[in-house]
Amino acid sequence: MDADLLWFYMRTNGLRVTDLMQGLVYRLSRLECEGNLRLRTNSHYDDIFGTVVNRFLVRAVAGVQLTVDEKGGQTHGCFNPKNTPQSGRVATETPAAMGELRVVNQFTEQFTAIELADRVKQVGTALGLPVETQSIPSPRKEREDHYDNAKHSGCLEFGLEPYYMNDDTLAAIPETIIQYKASVDPKKSCRECAGPSGQ
Repeated sequence: MDADLLWFYMRTNGLRVTDLMQGLVYRLSRLECEGNLRLRTNSHYDDIFGTVVNRFLVRAVAGVQLTVDEKGGQTHGCFNPKNTPQSGRVATETPAAMGELRVVNQFTEQFTAIELADRVKQVGTALGLPVETQSIPSPRKEREDHYDNAKHSGCLEFGLEPYYMNDDTLAAIPETIIQYKASVDPKKSCRECAGPSGQ
C-alpha cells in the first residue's frame, strides 16, 4: 500500500522518490543508541511481529526448540539496523531522477530458515545454551522448494559499507536477553508453543 501511495503522489506531483523496503532486522539497538538503556530499540520476539532471528535467539535463551517449517528452505533477507542511518544517507546522496519511483530492497544478506537456526545454535552452544532444532509441518500454502533470488544491490551500489551478520553480532543479542530471561514468555515466541488454536 505504501508503495502504491508513493507511486500515486510521484505521478501526481512529479516527485522523485526512493522507497527503501527493509528486510528482516536483528540486534537490540542501533549504533547511535548503544550504551544508553533509555534509547534501546523495541525488540519483538512474538510470532506476529518478531523476526525469525529475534525469535530464534529468544528461544535459545528460554530453552525452547528452534522450529523450522519442513526443510527450513524459506529464504529471508536480513539487515543489521546499524546499517540503517548510512543506508538512508547514501540513498539521499544518490537521488532518484525527477518523476521516478525507485524501489530498493534494503537488506544485505540472504539466509534460509535452517541456516539461521544453525547459526543461532552454534552461537548458543558457544554461550553454554542447550539449543535444539526441530522440523514442523509448514502452515504455508506454497511449495517447499521455490526460486527466491531477491535483488539487494541498490544500497551497495550507492556506496553502503555494510555491517554483516557474524557470530560476535549474534552472540551479543542473547548475552543481553539472558539479563531479562525471567521476563521472557516462551509461548509468545512461537505459534506451536501456544497449542492448537495458536493463540
